[in-house]
Amino acid sequence: GLTVPEIARALLVQETTVGRRITRAKAKIRAARIPYRVPSAEDLPARVSSVLIVLFLVFNEGYLATGPDTDPVRHDLTTEVIRLTRLIRALMPEDGEVAGLLALMLLTEARRTARISASGELVTLDEQDRGAWDAALIAEGHRLVRERLAAGMAPGRYQILAAISAVHTSARDARDTDWSQVVALYDQLVRLDPSPIIALNRAIAVAELDGPEVALAAVDCLEDKLAGYHLYHATRADLLRRLSRGQESRAAYDTAIELAGNTAEIAYLTRRRDQLG
Repeated sequence: GLTVPEIARALLVQETTVGRRITRAKAKIRAARIPYRVPSAEDLPARVSSVLIVLFLVFNEGYLATGPDTDPVRHDLTTEVIRLTRLIRALMPEDGEVAGLLALMLLTEARRTARISASGELVTLDEQDRGAWDAALIAEGHRLVRERLAAGMAPGRYQILAAISAVHTSARDARDTDWSQVVALYDQLVRLDPSPIIALNRAIAVAELDGPEVALAAVDCLEDKLAGYHLYHATRADLLRRLSRGQESRAAYDTAIELAGNTAEIAYLTRRRDQLG
């Protein structure tokens, strides 16, 4: 249900690149006459990784939609993806990454109603009303995380992301967040997935633990890979603001606003920029 531009933004690649990939895939299916069929149980392990990637990207699009004419949060997408992930969990109950992805989605979905203000502005995690979070979804997500920890098996990417989300949702107040635990989990995740997005998220956590100057140095190393990603510039803007480097912060906010595709994010970034004076 995603458009080509939405897929391109999710993958951080050009629309033309995504269009060519889709065209080649369709041509391959036609040329090889690959039939549509329900996969057997034996097929599932080899296919599940790709399926989880797709579900994760669709969920992210639903949680913070990038289309200019869509709602900031698309509940239809997040609900459907959670339903599909529950289905895969029922089919593959022993797969740790399926359980991890489901836990991550539930812990994220639990915060949905607190995500956007009445005026349509993004509300960041540290400013959200935690009393408005869905306690049942959080309890289910935490239970899945504990089950995977008790399994004693090395966690995969989604299990670590779920554990990070569990740390955040365990804190009654943002000031109670165990940032040392969050950074330790990101250190573990970077070894599995050394992507620039993970490195950026880790730097945000490092800012809370070691200060904005240390985090900014890490963020600036990612410029070549994330120059077209609005959250890279939004992160820089916030770190520069905390370092009282107002002019540089304003420029970074301007770039983030120009690149952002979500109306709620644009409203939030604009307000933060304008507060610089």
